Amino acid sequence: MLKSLSSNNRTAFDIVNIVAGLGLFISPWLFGFAAEASAAWNAWIVGAAITVIAVAALYAFYEAEEWCNLVLGIWAVIAPWILGFSAVIAAMWAHVIVGLVVAVLAAGSIWFSHNHPVSTA
Repeated sequence: MLKSLSSNNRTAFDIVNIVAGLGLFISPWLFGFAAEASAAWNAWIVGAAITVIAVAALYAFYEAEEWCNLVLGIWAVIAPWILGFSAVIAAMWAHVIVGLVVAVLAAGSIWFSHNHPVSTA
């Protein structure tokens, strides 16, 4: 039974978060919503923050980094409605997908760092 998240798995989580953060960062140009100010700026800021935090977590794991990425992931999911760009479909989906990936990986990393056993049921 897997008791805790090994450093190799944690590294894989951080690499996926780096890719997700970079994906969100370039999404305004990639999906054509760079002219939509709130969506683009949110993607650039949140994407860069996720990437920087995940890179930092690669070098020295601290639980605070995972909590920051969890908060940023949740923010990315709800930002289209809070900031009012949910009608920009490409921006909305880019934020929701990246936010879910980052939040789930951060939550999983936090969960496993506390050495919780995986359910066998």
